[in-house]
Amino acid sequence: MELVLKIKKSPTLRKQDKGAYQINFLNISGGKTDMAKARKLPSGSWRVQANKSINGILTRKSFTAEDKKTAEFAAMSWQADVESKQTTENITLLKAYEKYIESKENVLSPSTIRAYKAMSRSGFQSIMQKRIDTITHIDIQYAVNEMSITSSPKYIRNEYGLFSAVIKMFHPGFSFQIRMPQKEKTEMYIPDDNDISKLLKFVKGKEIEIPILLAAFGPMRRGEICALTSENINGNIITVKNSLVYKDGEWVEKPPKTFSSYRDIEYPEFVIERLKGIKGRLTNMTPSAITNAFSDVLKNAGIPHFRFHDLRHYAVSTLHAMNVPDKYIMQRGGWTTNYTMNNVYNHTLKKNRDEQTQKILTHFNKVSGNNKEPSQK
Repeated sequence: MELVLKIKKSPTLRKQDKGAYQINFLNISGGKTDMAKARKLPSGSWRVQANKSINGILTRKSFTAEDKKTAEFAAMSWQADVESKQTTENITLLKAYEKYIESKENVLSPSTIRAYKAMSRSGFQSIMQKRIDTITHIDIQYAVNEMSITSSPKYIRNEYGLFSAVIKMFHPGFSFQIRMPQKEKTEMYIPDDNDISKLLKFVKGKEIEIPILLAAFGPMRRGEICALTSENINGNIITVKNSLVYKDGEWVEKPPKTFSSYRDIEYPEFVIERLKGIKGRLTNMTPSAITNAFSDVLKNAGIPHFRFHDLRHYAVSTLHAMNVPDKYIMQRGGWTTNYTMNNVYNHTLKKNRDEQTQKILTHFNKVSGNNKEPSQK
């Protein structure tokens, strides 16, 4: 409901206040909000007891001030504020999710919007039909606890992040602190040079060879690869300026994931040679087709399973091992922050740590006169 102000000279103000103005709050349909009237207390102060009907429930609030005008104005301001809040707080959590997602549809990537819609159907289901202004701290904690039975800590944190953003937009005065499930330590598999060499031999001449070359030696994302055409190639440099994404039941070209994703990547000669002679799109595969085909390739080639996206992590770990500065790695991969790189570095560090540990144990065994090789973990 939209509010408008109607300002008129007040006939009820005291003589010394002649010329002052009284403010009436009206709704757009013409229904006037009940005017709050002040009464003088024995102490000399003025008090207003304001009433407001919200969703059929009568709400009262008292305002006290040193003079009549201040008390009345405070009461009327509260009445107007309550009226305006009905347009946001008088909705269910599910409706708030829908409105939040709708407000972001043109500024977030289609994949993010799809993820948000899926999360609205799976997370916080026990309170989705509650009005957001009635949701309590306990309600949220119970909902998180319920989700913990079937969902991973990472997934719950993602759900909670979206939930918090929705509440902040539609119920900004509400603050809460929730106990989240403990994070789980996950192992990241990063392919090494042997994996990549074996992979390239197996896919040589196949349709998926080009996506693999562009991901492992760029590195590029699936959507970026699928949006490339021969016009993006200039010598050994390939320009990334679009991404193929799934939206409303079809694959469409959109700007890349982030501003940092706009970039020029210089590829090794053997990659460019593989692309020569191609006119138009460099691959006719979609991102989902790449994912499915890649999984089959690994299985048939006898290579440990990892995601197509992990080819980008292979590139990061290789460049890092070559002492390439982080700034250049971020630019080449289209990353805005070094978060992904740090995760990859930690995995690489663990792998190197295990190798160094074996050297240490072997040396100590020799010092002690025990030449037995240390057990491998």
